[in-house]
Amino acid sequence: MATRLVQINMKAHDDSALGRFWAEALGWGLDHEAPGVTNLEPLGFAYPDPTAVCIDIIARPEPKTAKNRVHLDLATTSTAHQAELVARLKDLGATLADVGQGDVPWTVMADPEGNEFCVLEPREVYRDTGPIAAVVVDCADPRGMARFWGEAMDWTLHEVADDHATMRSSQGVGPYLEFIRTPDTKSGWNRVHLDVRPYRGDDPAAEEARLRALGATDPGIDQSEISWRILADPEGNEFCLLSPR
Repeated sequence: MATRLVQINMKAHDDSALGRFWAEALGWGLDHEAPGVTNLEPLGFAYPDPTAVCIDIIARPEPKTAKNRVHLDLATTSTAHQAELVARLKDLGATLADVGQGDVPWTVMADPEGNEFCVLEPREVYRDTGPIAAVVVDCADPRGMARFWGEAMDWTLHEVADDHATMRSSQGVGPYLEFIRTPDTKSGWNRVHLDVRPYRGDDPAAEEARLRALGATDPGIDQSEISWRILADPEGNEFCLLSPR
């Protein structure tokens, strides 16, 4: 048994407006699953597929109060493309952001609701990822996170060091999942989190038990009215275990 990363879940005051921003930013399609729920995926995409990690945007009233611990890195193919993308994203409503990055070759931005993301300088490693180069998770212990997520999912570990860890779908396609050591501490629940899904035919209860045995915990959230399970990784980051598909 195993899971795989299928989407990120992003909270928003206005899911429709934020969905339009990210659909334009990524060149993806947009669908309203229900009131307060906006889904984004590549055009012509057959979900779930490792070539992309999709985005679910959920309306919530709580304000954003701290830097997100999960963010997107966007890929570019040249310095000209990076500059063009930054300009286009500004036109769509994004702003430049300062998270203490200093003088770096990538551009840190925030979407219209303040969610941080990076527009990377061209890097060979991301040449075939699609518009999202990586889903990045801040953490205290990249090695520990790599141990947990390397067992939780069937993705392949590419790099593990004291300050970062990197993994990607075992099929060698789509964006990377990266864990970056930061001094920040988790404060409150994450407005952006990972959603993982078992494979068709797997037993959801058995998969939940397996994840708990690996170190997942109960985040103390009322789950009486939902069909999926909410867990937390060893650093307390919430994630959703969706139904098999």
